[in-house]
Amino acid sequence: MTIFRRERKTRIVATLGPASSSLEQIRALFAAGVDVFRLNMSHGDHADKKKLVDAIRTVEKETDRPIAILADLQGPKLRISTFENGSVILEEGQIFTLDRCSDLGTDKRVMLPHKEIFAALEPGTNILLDDGKIRLEVTTIEGSEARCRVIVGGKLSDRKGVNVPNAILPLAAMTDKDVKDLTFALEVKVDWVALSFVQRADDVAQAKKIIRGRAAVMAKIEKPAAVSGLDEIIELADGVMVARGDLGVEEPLENVPGIQKMIVAKAREAGKPVVVATQMLESMIHAPVPTRAEVSDVATAVGDGADAVMLSAESAVGDFSVEAVQVMDRVARRVENEPNYLSFGMERRMSRKNTSEDAITQAARQVAHNVGAKSIVSFTSSGATALRAARERPGVPILTLTPSFRIARRLAIVWGLHTVKTRDINTFEEMIGKSKRMALRHGLASAGDRVVITAGFPFGTPGATNVLHIAWVAGDELDGKETEA
Repeated sequence: MTIFRRERKTRIVATLGPASSSLEQIRALFAAGVDVFRLNMSHGDHADKKKLVDAIRTVEKETDRPIAILADLQGPKLRISTFENGSVILEEGQIFTLDRCSDLGTDKRVMLPHKEIFAALEPGTNILLDDGKIRLEVTTIEGSEARCRVIVGGKLSDRKGVNVPNAILPLAAMTDKDVKDLTFALEVKVDWVALSFVQRADDVAQAKKIIRGRAAVMAKIEKPAAVSGLDEIIELADGVMVARGDLGVEEPLENVPGIQKMIVAKAREAGKPVVVATQMLESMIHAPVPTRAEVSDVATAVGDGADAVMLSAESAVGDFSVEAVQVMDRVARRVENEPNYLSFGMERRMSRKNTSEDAITQAARQVAHNVGAKSIVSFTSSGATALRAARERPGVPILTLTPSFRIARRLAIVWGLHTVKTRDINTFEEMIGKSKRMALRHGLASAGDRVVITAGFPFGTPGATNVLHIAWVAGDELDGKETEA
């Protein structure tokens, strides 16, 4: 049997949509380099999403490799209502009112149907419309009516988005639509759920209460309030996403690169997967090659140590979806093959809790380097041991062995892991023998090589990492008849 293994440590997330909805297209995207498929719950119905899930699982079975599915919830999208003539022109300095009146809008006022927003507004609050193209400043508040001065004017048309960057809005992170979408996503057994417009750690906690461990929770960082409460959000979430679209609307654009680096560094320090998303190869929606700036953007995220980089419209509606994945794959592999790749902040000492698990994992990285081991083998039942191994960003591949295919799928988004579902172990002898067999079988060691093994004892104990062992691979371990099932 041919073993499929990525030669790249950084993972690729691709959004599915009209340009990538058939089994053949999903098969081609996976072959090009996709590790995680994103379902954008803002578009399409559940029947369409179920077909995508079935197609992904078909490709997974064909390739015998775990593939993660990420369901991205829409969240509370704020929009103005409609105008008499479809649009108006707002002039700088004029007064424009947002209210709760259901009449069609004019150049003097328009309905803002989200009553919760008015409670969070106060004089001086900035309101951004249409992705920040229009900027208002609140002058007075009277109940559900906010009189504003136009700071930056222009054309404003029906149902454009609303952002309030400097306020924590009294809105739940999940709408009624999100709850229905989440119920569906859990029924079809997605692996990750992305929570949009997170403002505080409580938003993550509420989602996790509903999900109850049936999927991992990824908090999308796209609001200044989330950046301010980043440490608490990372602590509660299973992973985070740098969602640069709305983040770039609510934060000054020049702040976004620094915020991105901070989020990646903090997530790495916590050992939580971090995805960099939005407009990475935007020009490839309609062009067969990206801009040089886009290539540099992807390379920067890879160099910073992000677990994954993501394609949105490029793969969902683009004319060159497969080519976009191929470009992302080539750029990531090129950066990772740079001689100084692991010195671009990758080896920066992470602050760690004083636990034996962290000490063992850190030692495994150093031991692998010192003895010239070809790979680190990590046994995990919950994924915690594998996450610790990836957090260290070692210079050798990480072979992750788990008895749970659910965990194997979830780990598909994590930097550097080649995860295999295999029978659990019960003794040290089984641990050593299985490590050598699997390293040989998956091309992560050859006869005469060493491998470094980490595991938790008693075996199968979730979260424990207290075993470190160096094994020499003789080369005859594959004589056994063991299967990976």
